[in-house]
Amino acid sequence: MASSGGGGGAAAWQPQEEGLREICGLLEQQMAPTSDDKSMIWQRLQHYSQFPDFNNYLAFIFAQAEGISVEVRQAAGLLLKNNIRSAFKTTPPANQQYMKSELLPCMGAADRQIRSTAGTIISTFVQIEGIVGWPELLHALVKCLDSNDVNHMEGAMDALSKICEDVPQVLDSDIPGLSERPINAFLPRFLQLFQSPNTTLRKLSLSSVNEYIMLMPTVLYMSMDKYLQGLFVLANDPAPEVRKLVCAAFVQLIEVRSAVLEPHLRNVIEYMLLVNKDSSDEVALEACEFWSAYCEAELPPENLREFLPRLLPILLSNIAYADDDESLLEAEEDGSEPDRDQDLKPRFHSSRFHGSEDVEDEDDDIVNVWNLRKCSAAALDLLSNVFGDEILPTLMPIVQAKLSATGDEAWKDREAAVLALGAIGEGCINGLYPHLSEIIAFLIPLLDDKFHLIRSISCWTLSRFSKYIVQGTAHQEGHDQFEKVLLGLLRRILDDNKRVQEAACSAFATLEEEAAEELAPRLDIILQHLMLAFGKYQRRNLRIVYDAIGTLADAVGGELNQPTYLEILMPPLIAKWQQLSNSDKDLFPLLECFTSIAQALGTGFSQFAPPVYQRCIIIIQTQQLAKVDPVSAGAQYDKEFIVCCLDLLSGLAEGLGPGIESLVSQSNLRDLLLQCCMDDAYDIRQSAFALLGDLARVCPVHLHPRLAEFLETAAKQLNTLKLKETASVANNACWAIGELAIKVHKDISPCSLTVVSCLVPILQHPEVYLIVCRLETRIRDDIEKEEAFRGLCAVVRANPSGALNSLVFMCKAIASWHEIRSETYTIKSARCCMAINK
Repeated sequence: MASSGGGGGAAAWQPQEEGLREICGLLEQQMAPTSDDKSMIWQRLQHYSQFPDFNNYLAFIFAQAEGISVEVRQAAGLLLKNNIRSAFKTTPPANQQYMKSELLPCMGAADRQIRSTAGTIISTFVQIEGIVGWPELLHALVKCLDSNDVNHMEGAMDALSKICEDVPQVLDSDIPGLSERPINAFLPRFLQLFQSPNTTLRKLSLSSVNEYIMLMPTVLYMSMDKYLQGLFVLANDPAPEVRKLVCAAFVQLIEVRSAVLEPHLRNVIEYMLLVNKDSSDEVALEACEFWSAYCEAELPPENLREFLPRLLPILLSNIAYADDDESLLEAEEDGSEPDRDQDLKPRFHSSRFHGSEDVEDEDDDIVNVWNLRKCSAAALDLLSNVFGDEILPTLMPIVQAKLSATGDEAWKDREAAVLALGAIGEGCINGLYPHLSEIIAFLIPLLDDKFHLIRSISCWTLSRFSKYIVQGTAHQEGHDQFEKVLLGLLRRILDDNKRVQEAACSAFATLEEEAAEELAPRLDIILQHLMLAFGKYQRRNLRIVYDAIGTLADAVGGELNQPTYLEILMPPLIAKWQQLSNSDKDLFPLLECFTSIAQALGTGFSQFAPPVYQRCIIIIQTQQLAKVDPVSAGAQYDKEFIVCCLDLLSGLAEGLGPGIESLVSQSNLRDLLLQCCMDDAYDIRQSAFALLGDLARVCPVHLHPRLAEFLETAAKQLNTLKLKETASVANNACWAIGELAIKVHKDISPCSLTVVSCLVPILQHPEVYLIVCRLETRIRDDIEKEEAFRGLCAVVRANPSGALNSLVFMCKAIASWHEIRSETYTIKSARCCMAINK
């Protein structure tokens, strides 16, 4: 595929007819709906991409090919964009220049699709090499914007809007040879286009300016009044896509530049109230984001208070299901129908982080699409946390009216009222608390409602009150109510509807966390229901059952270690464990579930440990090989397998204690673990160092042969320059070093200088005491917390003045204890505070 010009320069290049016909033919076949073997066509196109001037052909087809359909030209352009992204550095400069020269005229193409694709390719070039590598571009963009030709103006704005979205900082940078930053030339033109009669130009110019709210270049800051005036003019634009961008601008400004809105805040709030009821759901959704943004920015509540009587009814109206909400169709899914692959949400395992009990809250509305309903519920939640019981006099009469609505046609109103109760359950708890027993008594029958979505939302709302439901068990009435909630959720776990199953399992997991030992007397019935669900659920909801079982194990701990319970629990799990292959991603939640069970059962897990341990070793070995040679490994690399297996091995070490020693001694875990500690993936390192610390506590002898390497690798994680990016890795590495120092302190002497040299800069950080004390406040009461306090006290005694500014946080950390096993730590903590005050 040689060029007829001999490659002597961009202007001299011309395509050969034969090559042109063949590539166009392949692109047409690739796009044909009846094409049988698209993979073969794709392979041929990839073969052509090895030729130096293949991208020139694509650029020519895209820009100049006569008699070729727009669809084929666009396909050539998109393939060109992908090739530029993957092979720009190996593309000869002359070919780069040819492609660029062909692209610039396309900004003024008659066809909008060609203009848009040209903008995408231009933005790709700018992402890779910035503006410096294409000096003609800026001149061409300005020339197009200043022309009176709508096609040229739209083409330039399309390219600029994509550059502003992808790499806004490029236009706000000093460019050699230019007297000012490019954004200084473009922003006034953007603002001028706010007044254009062309909808596309108004939309693209506004979206481009919005991209700079976070960066706030000087030219935008100096033009803020003009920008705000433009927003107010566009606020009533006939095009909903423009109104949506106006709302987005106000949301961003209230988040990061609230001061500029202060003089106009009343008008902005009035506008947001208006468009929160916009006929376009997208505009209403963007407007609704404003209330959450205002609350999260912690701005003065009084500015919003007078608008609450108007805002709250709007939010309540919007949390009701819309007739075209896709969730209504999903809610009809029968539990007996197998899940399709596209029904399975991506799942991500959280690497083991020693000491923290914080878990990401996943109590979203069991729907993975963000919409006006969910946004309104989130706003209601945040408003209740800001204003508390103040909102109840306005809200509750509406909620009560919706709850009392009768008839099948009113089910959406009843469902919305139940959602509202859950949304305000945290923020308004003081006002709701005297009536909580009545509220819960009202919700329990709704668990058996004929409408699936009322049953599912009732599960969620009850879970929001879990803490108080459990607290009520201290008296008989509350105890009886707890039983009814528990049994009601267990019934719904066995519901025939997938949505209800999911909601019930999630709600039950929340109740488990709060109830803890209260569940022990009911373990038999709980396990029976969970294992019935285990046999009934399809793949998607099966993951939630695993989570509920794992949460139950965490909640009741050793109470689970009874033969009766193990006979119910373990056989189905072991059967599933044996059924899944080592490369099946459905293994992830099962590995996590086994981790919790192993920790809960302790030595009771010994009978199940050998095959589980051995399989973890095999999976880690396979994945480490797959990383460099997937063919030999017979599997595709996926780091999640390694992370999950490392965490399960940590659970085994924590549960079995010294009993794991026989398993470790007969395997190559030590070498695999060292390799994981040096992995380039931070989450693998995080879990690896957690396991290193666990092994140091229970069988340090097996780490001896490579102790120096472990310590050196752990010390490297404490590099203060990268500490913010990998704080969790550093936390676990530091903890592992501490465990090794306690268990084999004499043997680490040769490495102590290296370790100390990495620790000292961290300890000298001015905020180290504040950070440590905040962490201590968050972690559970156990031996690790005691040892951490002992270290903190030693540091304070050595340098009391350094901790002086953090005395308040240290007192809070000491007050965070619920139960201290050793009086020694109580005395030492008191002495620490005395040392600081001297």
